Amino acid sequence: MATPETPYDAVLAAARDVTKLECALDAEMLGAALLGSVYAVAETDRAAAVREFVGSFLSATTRRRAASATTIRTVFARLVPDAAGAAGVKIGSTAPDWSSRLGQVRLTGSYAYGDVYGDQTSYLATFAYDDDLGGPEHAVVALVDHNIGITKDVFVGGPAERILGQVRQMCANDELTWFREEDPGVLRGEVSRHLAITDGLRELPGEGSLATDRALVGARLAVLPAPTSVVAPPGDDPIPADRRTVLVREFLASPQARRFGLDSTGTSDLASLHFCLSLVLDHSASLLDPDPMRWSPAVAGMFLLDWVHRRAVLDIDDAAMLPAVVRGWAAYAGQQRNLPAAAISQTDTAIAEIVPEFVRLYTTGERRSPATAAVAQLLADGVDLNDPQALDAWIDANRQRLADEQS
Repeated sequence: MATPETPYDAVLAAARDVTKLECALDAEMLGAALLGSVYAVAETDRAAAVREFVGSFLSATTRRRAASATTIRTVFARLVPDAAGAAGVKIGSTAPDWSSRLGQVRLTGSYAYGDVYGDQTSYLATFAYDDDLGGPEHAVVALVDHNIGITKDVFVGGPAERILGQVRQMCANDELTWFREEDPGVLRGEVSRHLAITDGLRELPGEGSLATDRALVGARLAVLPAPTSVVAPPGDDPIPADRRTVLVREFLASPQARRFGLDSTGTSDLASLHFCLSLVLDHSASLLDPDPMRWSPAVAGMFLLDWVHRRAVLDIDDAAMLPAVVRGWAAYAGQQRNLPAAAISQTDTAIAEIVPEFVRLYTTGERRSPATAAVAQLLADGVDLNDPQALDAWIDANRQRLADEQS
């Protein structure tokens, strides 16, 4: 076979057997996989890149008359109907019988399931065609990761009944997971909201079918009713000062604070206690879904092993205080959310196990950001951060060293 001259020729070559497929679903999955290569290599808005590619492909292949060419044009137009020229694409005279079934699905069920901590929620929707020409009933699954604020993976497959049954059984056998029927508008809104962030990532999550199934998932989401309410993005201060005051006061009066001796901290340690509590709340506020009561082994690990080293300068008293504050807060948050005792215990055990690594990272400073490292050095050198002249003098004295570190 001759080497394709353009990306459009490459697509036509890859789709040369599309007319031999048995149903519309198979063709849609092939089309989505082909568009997945565009999605995977895009450097900016990936959904826009796919849309622009489809528009350009339709324009470049408008005179192609081969059955495979006219058929893949129809597949792309149904998968990405908002692409330029998609509305004008007609089914070819030699197209397979299933061509008229492309995208013609109805929702048969919508569900959500996830872990009790709230780290991740998976959304599952099942769809069916009206006849066998369309294909079998199938499931769309989207994994939303609330800790990093993205739709982390998507999957389209079947049989829908088998997938749904496996999910139900998995959740029934694990007290730390839940399962429920979900409003289809909520499903569409949550997956789309987080998928829009995924589309803008410079680097996609690792293994999975995100790229290959993205276009088909988008087409299926469009079948669902629009969400009745839109989740507003967090403001500049998602946990305002007055709420912080209440949260801290209520926590310090709790049994969990007493368990870790945080309710009777001496005067000399009060500054460290309140600084550590402010860091706990700052971390929650930094998440896309800011909830100060959502703590888990994963959240604690992100906080103690990464975030706090990049974002805060701890003195020795702060570092000594922080693990107890996190353990107390996580236990309090779990109780406030009525988590199972096993979930609360699991988080506490996880925190205790990562404390040695937290101490090591604090000692080495290897995960400090350049800004945090600079502030730490200023404090170590006894520089008053509120004295502009002292700051200027320190910078002048260390200018060469700072330049060497940045080079």
